Amino acid sequence: MQVLYKVAACVCSFFFVLFFSPLCTRLMLFFFSSFFFGGAMFVFFGTTGTFSPYEHGECYVLDDGGEVDLDLGNYERFLDITLHRDNNITTGKIYKHVMDSERRGDYLGKTVQVVPHITDAIQDWVLRVAKMPTDGTDVEPDVCIIELGGTVGDIESMPFVEAFRQFQFRVGDGPNSENFLLVHVSLIPETTDKEQKTKPTQHSIRELRALGLSPDLVVCRSRTPLDDKVKRKVSMFCHVPTEHVLSVYDCSSIYRVPLLMEREGILSIIKKKMNIDKITVSDVRNEDEDYSGPLLTWRNLADRYESLRRSVKIVLVGKYTALSDAYASVIKALRHSCIEADYKLDLQYVEATDLEEDTKQANPAKYHDSWGKVCSSKGILVPGGFGTRGIEGKIAAIHWARTQNVPFLGICLGFQCAVIEFARNVLGWDGANSTEVDGDTKHPVVVDMPEISTTVLGGTMRLGKRKTIFVKPCVSQKLYADRSEIYERHRHRYEVNPKLISDFEEKGLQFCGRDESGDRMEILELDDHPYFCGTQFHPEFLSRPMRPAPVFHGFILAACGKLKQFIANGRITPTQNLPSSVASTPLKPAGSGQATSEKQEATGTTIASVTLSPVGAVTKTNL
Repeated sequence: MQVLYKVAACVCSFFFVLFFSPLCTRLMLFFFSSFFFGGAMFVFFGTTGTFSPYEHGECYVLDDGGEVDLDLGNYERFLDITLHRDNNITTGKIYKHVMDSERRGDYLGKTVQVVPHITDAIQDWVLRVAKMPTDGTDVEPDVCIIELGGTVGDIESMPFVEAFRQFQFRVGDGPNSENFLLVHVSLIPETTDKEQKTKPTQHSIRELRALGLSPDLVVCRSRTPLDDKVKRKVSMFCHVPTEHVLSVYDCSSIYRVPLLMEREGILSIIKKKMNIDKITVSDVRNEDEDYSGPLLTWRNLADRYESLRRSVKIVLVGKYTALSDAYASVIKALRHSCIEADYKLDLQYVEATDLEEDTKQANPAKYHDSWGKVCSSKGILVPGGFGTRGIEGKIAAIHWARTQNVPFLGICLGFQCAVIEFARNVLGWDGANSTEVDGDTKHPVVVDMPEISTTVLGGTMRLGKRKTIFVKPCVSQKLYADRSEIYERHRHRYEVNPKLISDFEEKGLQFCGRDESGDRMEILELDDHPYFCGTQFHPEFLSRPMRPAPVFHGFILAACGKLKQFIANGRITPTQNLPSSVASTPLKPAGSGQATSEKQEATGTTIASVTLSPVGAVTKTNL
């Protein structure tokens, strides 16, 4: 079997996946080699697990336990594929790999240098991961897309840029090879009088060409559609045909971007440049300028999202609300569920500390404003987090949700806070707490897991997709189509104390979902409440635009007053309209990744694998 590599490389892009998403079908590998701004930290960090959310946003968790940049969440959601930890490449991983190889004597005593050893390691990593399936089959992908993040000229990016300069010759015969397509994404700023300026694009491409890479496509991000004269100017000064200058302007919603890219002609450009005989996208526009197939479904999604009129107010009580990217997947999961429920999301952020007594004394206006948001909401969501800050504020919000019959969803730390609140106010256990917050509490209702280290943070949490078994009938099970078991992604170091479960259940707090041992609590529900649900796992990581996470969907339906009717009619969340072999696939043991603390929790760098087939091709196989 002869393997030819067709590689699409993207330089300077954060949202490249969106540009190629209209091409999503079945057989395409989506691969990213991205790295973040932050200087030397790239040398020392292999994953994003110990980064602060305020640095790079949320830490996204993959099936295999890989802790990666939030961009991989975008790739999985838009392309509906499953990525792996090796799809995320960082400078730290590369340098560690090279140093380990040197210690083993692999270089036979030669001087280890950035060129060729670091650059070769980058290329070898790409070629290895490019063959990894991402659609649940054993079919080797046809396309590899590499996102090289950052900005042209950054010192951090130099080894990667040089690696791909060499790579174009390694997989083909250089820049003109049909096996290599380079896309440059650049911002076209506008002046106050709406004049579009091309100088930044000209300079960045000139710098890129000086480094040995010449773009085949220039994707121009702008507020408004590019003028034809601007396109011609970019074409003239950047050495690309005018039709290869694509205008990606601000759309009414993110779901319009794939449709825009298709209208810009990206399919025909890629097919011609890379000599792809057949692009298996059945949904290009027909002669009547209409869509069919998957793109029709995507267009209907965009139309539906923009036609929503009724809104539902949801309050997110968190610790990192100053940066919405810290809760990127949670916000997306809420949005997916609102679309399915035909409601527009009105999301209000409340900093957990603003609900505490200390804020009432120091800043009464902020305290009352925050509680005003909580009290006027139709649903309260408490997401995950780490550390002691804001715990009492979260518990206070949960107390309001429980006593006022306001729909509630708690995730990870939110799940644990619900247990603490119930122990204090229903069981009467004064001072009940988590050992993470108070190691000397008389009522440790949340404890550290015995197999998990609480002192070494890196790579010591319970991570990845794991099985949850429903042990008693509950609303969550109905939302999951009455399945007996489900698989969801986890990221935690603490758990509900299994010795105290009977005390909670006697008073109405039911732990209806547990792990395979039966001793680790996964899902809780409260008797006689419109919707009071907590999950130890993170359901937001598997939510998709047209298949929302079931517990999120139930939460939004309850907030809209539709849950009882939904269940009574025997309907199921669209996520569960998958074959049982797909939805309940047993998981390989999850590996460990970096842990996180409150001070250091966030995102890292990015590689991603997918399976599509139209954009270029990483591996085209001739038998």
